[in-house]
Order: sequence, then structure tokens, then C-alpha cells
Amino acid sequence: MTTLSRRSFLLSSTATAGLVLLHPFSARAAGGQAHLRILTTTDLHCHAQAYDYYGDRPVDTVGLARTASIVEEIRAEATNTLLVDNGDYFQGNPMGDWMAYEHGMNDGDIHPIIAAMNTLGYDCGTLGNHEFNYGVAFMDRVNAGANFPVVCANFASSLGATPLDDRLHLPPYVILEKTLTDGAGAEETIKIGIIGFLPPQILQWDRSHLEGAYNVRGIVEAAEAWVPKMKEEGADIIVALSHSGIATGFDPMMENASLYLAGVDGIDAVVTGHQHLVFPGNSHQGEGIDAEAGTLMGKPAVMAGFWGSHLGIIDLMLTKDGDSWTITGSESATRPISRRNEDRSYTALVGDFAPVVAATAEAHAATLDYVRAEVGQTTVPLYSYFALVADDPSVQIVSEAQKWYVSDILRGTEHEGLPVLSAAAPFKAGGRGGPEYYTDVPVGPVAIKNVADLYLYPNTLMAVRITGAQVREWLERAAGMFNQIQPGVADQILLNPSFPSYNFDVIDGVTYQIDLSQPARYDNDGQVVAPEAHRIVNLMFNGAPIDEAAEFIVATNNYRAGGGGHFPGADGSTIVFRAPDTNRDIIVRYIVQNGTIAPAADGNWGFAPMTGTSVLFETGPAAAQYVDEVRARGVQMEAAGEGEGGFALYRIAL
Repeated sequence: MTTLSRRSFLLSSTATAGLVLLHPFSARAAGGQAHLRILTTTDLHCHAQAYDYYGDRPVDTVGLARTASIVEEIRAEATNTLLVDNGDYFQGNPMGDWMAYEHGMNDGDIHPIIAAMNTLGYDCGTLGNHEFNYGVAFMDRVNAGANFPVVCANFASSLGATPLDDRLHLPPYVILEKTLTDGAGAEETIKIGIIGFLPPQILQWDRSHLEGAYNVRGIVEAAEAWVPKMKEEGADIIVALSHSGIATGFDPMMENASLYLAGVDGIDAVVTGHQHLVFPGNSHQGEGIDAEAGTLMGKPAVMAGFWGSHLGIIDLMLTKDGDSWTITGSESATRPISRRNEDRSYTALVGDFAPVVAATAEAHAATLDYVRAEVGQTTVPLYSYFALVADDPSVQIVSEAQKWYVSDILRGTEHEGLPVLSAAAPFKAGGRGGPEYYTDVPVGPVAIKNVADLYLYPNTLMAVRITGAQVREWLERAAGMFNQIQPGVADQILLNPSFPSYNFDVIDGVTYQIDLSQPARYDNDGQVVAPEAHRIVNLMFNGAPIDEAAEFIVATNNYRAGGGGHFPGADGSTIVFRAPDTNRDIIVRYIVQNGTIAPAADGNWGFAPMTGTSVLFETGPAAAQYVDEVRARGVQMEAAGEGEGGFALYRIAL
């Protein structure tokens, strides 16, 4: 798409009727100077429309249709714009699954998220880690429909002696020749280089699709090799599309490498993502990170939330010096599509962009039919409001289905006869998702939308063979979910807010308690930090202390089995079975086979008693209807008022 080249004013977020404010860069731009706005999306995860398919209702907090309205507003007023996407675009909600599992991608088909993006005329995009969830061939068919280039500099079919010798699957970069309008209204030409990167961990997370056929480079290593080539080819400025978050502590193969990518000489701006956070903002801190100015290593950077929640904007003041351009000023910002109100409601800040709605209308209707299809009945409610503090029915049903599948599939193999355990974690447990981000399936029909709600991701099932000692360490790693609690003190904060709920594995088939008086044995990255600490106590199998030398089969998913989360016993080397089916499909099959399910939590885990001690935790307000059920399982729990951000506060007496 050709960047708009018209002299006009830029509306600020404080513009009112009769008052139009210039962006400072536009106000100051003179002849030979141009203001360029780089508009960015990231982690769309197939949220084309403002609709929650799990809740089966319209929402104001997600959707490219809403983000697109901001794009069009800025384009209508801005002199020069560039629109890019930072990856994880076609997987992540039921529309993505419907395309992959029901509709399919035949030659000539246009994926709905690509159709939406084509209406907006993106200039470039890159791959995210979730682009591989349905296999490389599917990804290639999706990308074939894009009217814009997709680049990636560190994903290859094979690696050479240097990054420049790698057999890359996609072009590492593109150099776009654009026409800019300068401050005097004259048109000038600029060459903008765009290069893309993804997390090297895709080889673990989607091993079943990638093992033996593809390889990866570290992000910084690839950048250091390719950026000079871009300069040689005449790139005036270089924008890095980094589907990688922001973290400190360099490692060549680190997952979240955007900070160090920004330090590569020749890169001028970084579009970051993957972490589903907002930058500039208060979510990141450390040396080289200026969260207020929105810079990494002194260079402008932006992370635009997730699911279309924000549009990221990098403003550049460009000055022409002879035949080249230099950046003489920059600003970074994000613009949200909604605002959260004090009463917990949301106010939409923009409406739908009609062309995106039209481009995805057919797929939207088909997705609604897909998610509403009934597959069985449940006689008990399935909810996750207390999944982080007590054994939980929403996790229980996942474990039951996984154990059922693996026990059957391993019959007649060398692993038959080994006890089968199951590891499952709550995916929707509040946190950054907000006080309504919980599973809540009432008694009655169970539809695919409910199963998708129980299990958000299209992981494939895998089984690992590990020892009792590794089972114990697996649980120790999961127990990092909790803060250390001082005995005899009331109302201490229970949950570690930086520990993701998807790493809180509950292992079904054993019983155990968690001693919160002990420090966490593992840190959030899976490294042993307290070698003398042992939170897991009274670990039993079949009513007796677990034999740490005995062997067990543990049903889990490809992410965990391949090393995701860095769990002991799950590094890819212990895998004994890789299912061709997704965990979600297996849950559907389990429900269909049984017809009616009743996955009541069996209370196989809990906290070790601590006399005179209580803890506080936050959950959704709708949890109140299920408190008595949790109390009936022996958990001493009571309401403790309102938490922050619309959450409800509860107290547990240990």
C-alpha cells in the first residue's frame, strides 16, 4: 500500500470540537523534514471482530475492527503513515480453530484475519510463535493470501555457518520505497527497511510440527548479521518487528530479547509484543528500559497489548541530509480501544470499521455455529474462580479427559501398566485478563464454546515418562504460584502476581499438600533458587508415600512436554507419546463418549495447616455463587471485601 501523502493536521487525543492540536513533530517540520507515524498491531490472535466467542457476546475490549478505526482516524489526519503487524495473528480464538479444523485452507482461500488485514493495507508483518500451532503448511497457505510481505530473519529450514548462510523459510527483511511529504509540502523518497524475528522457543513449543525439518537462530545473532546487509542495500531507517517481549539478562537464545535487539547498531525502532502487555507503561523496568519515554536502549519502542486492545504508535521526526535520512526526534505511545470504568464496565472509545466487519462476516457467522454446537451435558458447574487455591472442576475435567485418552492409547505398548497421572493448569484465572476472565459453565448442555473456554489453546496432547522424584519436582516448580507465608500472621497476600496461571500445574492421580511456610524452590523462570526448600509435603500415590524411583506416565500438552515453563522432567527428552489430536479435541471426544459428565473436584491437593494464619487472594465477583461448594471440600474460606480493579477479595484460614 502506498503511504498517504497529503498535508494535514494531526488530531491529538484531547482534540475537541473546534480545536485541533498539531503533533509537535508536524508543527515543527520544515522543508527537508518529515513526520512519519508507524502504526502497529501485535498478538491479534484472530480477534477480527469485537466479539467474545467463549462468552458468545459482543465486547468493547477486543477486535481489529475497533483498532482499525483508530488506524483510519490517524491516516485521515496524518501526513505519512506506515502500518505493520508483529505476529500471532491467525491463531488464538474459535474463529482461528474453525478455519484450521473445520473449514481448512485450500489454494486461493483467504483466511478471515488476513482478509481483515488486507482491507487495511498493511505494509508488512512478521511471524509469531503461535503461527506454527497448525503446522507450517497451513501457515504458508494463510500467508499466501496476504497483500503485504511477511518477513522473518531467524526461522530456517536449515542453518548455515553464519546467519547469512541460513536457508530461511521467509525473506528476512523487506526494503520499502515510500514517498513522504515534508513540512513544506514537497514529496521526498525514503527507503524503510523492515526485519522480523520470533522466539527461538518455537522448536520446543511446536516440536511436533517443526522437529527435524526446521531450525532457529537467536534473535540478536540474526539481527547483527542481517541489519548491515539492509544498510548496504540502501535502507535509510530500519524498523524491527520483534515478536519477543522485554526482559533483562541477556542469553543468546532468550525468549524475550527486544531490549537487546534494540541495542543492535543500525536498528532505529522496535515493535515488540508476545507478552500481551503495554509499552510504554509500568510493566517493564530495568537498565536500558525507559518506560516513561518508551525507549529501549535509547531507541523508540512500542508494545500494543493484545487481541487488538491497543494501537501502537511510534512517531519519528525525519530530517533529510543530502541523499540520506536521519531520525532527529521520536515518541512512542499506545492508543486503547476501550476504557475501564469505576463500576467495572467498559466504554468503547471507537466504533467498528465497517470494511473489516464486512470482510469477516461470513467467517464470524460460521464460527458462531461452530462454537454453539452441543457435545454433551454436565451435571456439575465447571468454573475456575478458585482454581489457584483449591482443587477445581474446570481443571479436573481436563485431567480426566487426558488420562482417559493416554490410558487407552498406551495399551499394547511398552508403557502399558505404568500408572497414568495427568498435569493440567487453569488458563482463565483472572490476573491480567481482569475480574471476568474465568471459566464458568453452568449445569446443562456443554458446547464447543465451553470446551474452548476450558482449554484456550490448540495444544496437542503428549505423554512423558518420569520418576516419582521428578513428579515431586514438577509440583515444586508449580508451587511457585504462591508467596512465602509467615506462620501466625493474618491476611497475607497468597498469590505471586508475576507467576502465570498456566504454569500452575495440578497433577491428578497423586495427593499432596503445599507448605507455604517454605520459600519457593524454583523462581519464575524454573531455576532452583532455594535448594533446601521443599514445599511439597505428604506426596502420596495409592495411599502410600510416593516411591521416588518408580516410573509414571504423565499426560500433558506439547508446550509443557517440550520444555515450556522449564519444568523438571519435561524438557523434550522424556516424551513417549505425541498425540495427533489437540487437548481440546480430546476433551470434546471424552464428553461425547460419556454423554453426561460430572467432574467434581476430588480434593487431591491443598495447603498444609498453619495455625493462626490466614491469606488473602483475589477472584472474580461471580465466584460468590460457588463459595459453599469449595467450603464443602474442607477449605476454610470467607469473603473479605473488594479487591482492586473490580476483583473480589477472599480469606482462607490455613
